[in-house]
Amino acid sequence: MAKAKIEGTVSINNRQARYEYHIMDTYIAGIVLRGTEIKSIRQSKVQITDAFCQFKDDGLYVINLHISAYEQASFYQHAPRSDRKLLLKKVELRKLEKATEEKGNTLIPLKLFINDRGLCKIEIAVAKGKKLHDKRDDIKERDIKREMSRDLA
Repeated sequence: MAKAKIEGTVSINNRQARYEYHIMDTYIAGIVLRGTEIKSIRQSKVQITDAFCQFKDDGLYVINLHISAYEQASFYQHAPRSDRKLLLKKVELRKLEKATEEKGNTLIPLKLFINDRGLCKIEIAVAKGKKLHDKRDDIKERDIKREMSRDLA
């Protein structure tokens, strides 16, 4: 008997991250969810722009990820801004910990999505903050590409 295909793929992107940071390396991690959080994610009621990742005593956590309360739930609701543990292999955790020890590097979530098996995954990146002139250069490059595409069309 064939499995039912997951209806409607969910993909929440952190568009501001690519503007604010130089992305150096990316990883895909599982995320530990409680209660009704997965139902809210499937409705795309997630805000990822203010989130960041941090190491605590027993692993890597995503902090400030806002998952709205599920409206159809009864009295058992999840906390919208709780810390959520990320699931990675030990080798990957060691690499990420070394990368964050370097000055200026940080871990930020880029994308929250549900894979083809119905599991919630988060794409995190080792990133370094951009300076103001770097942001201006990116805007200038984007405008030049836009003008060139208009001229060709």
